[in-house]
Amino acid sequence: MRSWSRNSKSKRSEEPEVPRAFSNQRVGIFLDIQNVYHSAKNLHHARVNFQELVKFLVRDRILVRAIAYVVKSETALGEESFFDALRKTGFELRSKDLQIYPDGSKKADWDIGMAVDSIRAAHSLDTLILVTGDGDFVPLVEYLRVGLGKHVEVAGFGRTSSLRLKESTELFTDLESIPKLLIPIRLRPPRERNMRVPRGRSEGRLPQ
Repeated sequence: MRSWSRNSKSKRSEEPEVPRAFSNQRVGIFLDIQNVYHSAKNLHHARVNFQELVKFLVRDRILVRAIAYVVKSETALGEESFFDALRKTGFELRSKDLQIYPDGSKKADWDIGMAVDSIRAAHSLDTLILVTGDGDFVPLVEYLRVGLGKHVEVAGFGRTSSLRLKESTELFTDLESIPKLLIPIRLRPPRERNMRVPRGRSEGRLPQ
């Protein structure tokens, strides 16, 4: 497994080079929104610039598919405008409602759906990039690589990503190393926090 990360204290000459990407590779991106969103918020109190994410991961290759997996909540402010912005970035959206059970427990994951979509799309792709840190995707990575002979890359936050997932892939990209990816969440004054945010202001980022 190769990895790409940047240590802010390292000299420029000591930084690892971005692995060479072949211009004729057909690439598909499968983005686990919930995993990436919560990691960015909890680790850095920041939002993710998904346009910069796609640009960095694809580089000079050919982007064929980009699918984002989201969970809808009735109470999330600015959610629909965020979804619209994701579409404008080029993502196809797969969405489902948050399930709340009688005992108060909640369930919201796209593990099976993301796995099915990536396997179905694999025949038209040379490289599949899974943007997640969830270790449940290890069997999927192994099947895509060994069973289907595909090149598989994983991108996630290094500090919260599964070690087994990192080791299972051919290339792991630490999202913290991507320039301009993280945008700090601006703390609003108390009076503004109760005000409704106008639609269309999310710019492709999850609501706070």
